[in-house]
Amino acid sequence: MTRTVIAGYVRTPFHFARKGALAGMRPDDLAAITLRGLLDRSGLDPRLIEDVIMGCAYPEGEQGDNVARIASLLAGLPIETGGMTVNRFCGSSMSAIHIAHGQIATGAGEAFICAGVESMSRVPQGGFSFSPNPRFRSPDLPDAEIMTEAHITMGRTAENVAARYGIDRATQEGFALRSQQKARDAQAAGRLADEIVAVHTPDGVVDADGCLRPGTTLEGLAGLKPAFGADGTVTAGTASPLTDGAVAVLVTSEDFARAQGLPIMAVVRATAIAGCPPEIMGIGPVPASRKALARAGIGVGDLSVVEINEAFASQAVACLRALEIPEDIVNPDGGAIALGHPLGATGARITAKAAQQLMRGGGRFALATQCIGGGQGIATILEAV
Repeated sequence: MTRTVIAGYVRTPFHFARKGALAGMRPDDLAAITLRGLLDRSGLDPRLIEDVIMGCAYPEGEQGDNVARIASLLAGLPIETGGMTVNRFCGSSMSAIHIAHGQIATGAGEAFICAGVESMSRVPQGGFSFSPNPRFRSPDLPDAEIMTEAHITMGRTAENVAARYGIDRATQEGFALRSQQKARDAQAAGRLADEIVAVHTPDGVVDADGCLRPGTTLEGLAGLKPAFGADGTVTAGTASPLTDGAVAVLVTSEDFARAQGLPIMAVVRATAIAGCPPEIMGIGPVPASRKALARAGIGVGDLSVVEINEAFASQAVACLRALEIPEDIVNPDGGAIALGHPLGATGARITAKAAQQLMRGGGRFALATQCIGGGQGIATILEAV
């Protein structure tokens, strides 16, 4: 059977939406920078790329009009190279990797760029003109036809998970602090710089992440007000920030990577998607990860690295507890609470980051997983070569 491998990874720096250094950049330009950067670093002939598959959670405005194709043209890829935009909210760019994996398995191409982009400065979360379907239950429609809260806000889901799974505020804040500390240490050691491509803006060159808060303390976190209700436990310090950024990952067949002299970061061993109630969407990684682990024929004890998206500390902790994953193998270089979460780009980042950790000698198996708004989870199992 043809094996799929991760053979390259770059990303822009991640910065706060609206007030960060990338707020003035168009998302299609940001995406193009990563596509060009990935090709330049790999040395691969762009004519060998079958397709650019790009995740975007809100593909409208400046990141609409099939942003994958637009970014490809901006990056100077050949006219003959395809481009497809994928939307599975936060799981969009991990789904892009899964699609390429399936294409490779069926012989429909050997080399794909799987990317993701989100400018939460230029396209607001929720988009510009979305109107919830009134057939679904909501706080304003408690007796609607369909009792599922399909359009529930992410903050409310985080509070629901905290309440249902008993994740108190102190536990959330401890997890958030450790994410900040790991990201701070990774940045100081240069472990983040290698994956970043610089962005040239009118105000100068941006070549480092801007969301990190290295001075975070438990005392500071304890002083923050609840973000989603006066009696809540989730704060801005225990949630991922609104973020701008883009990611690109080179996904190829193993034979292609070896023939082209590309670094084989990891093999894609198994993938999975699963649904869960939208009201507790944060628990989505649990069924998705269990399904992926079963397909890979391994157990949690076989994992050496886990990259889980930290949409909120409450949901990340709840998932790790349910899966019985020890925190000491989780997000070694920090997670989204510290680094940021540009929605459509995160899945590609955490998948490639897991591959990167394996390539650095992080053991044999890694899991990348994340929750998805609307009630889904997605997971990828990687294996070291």
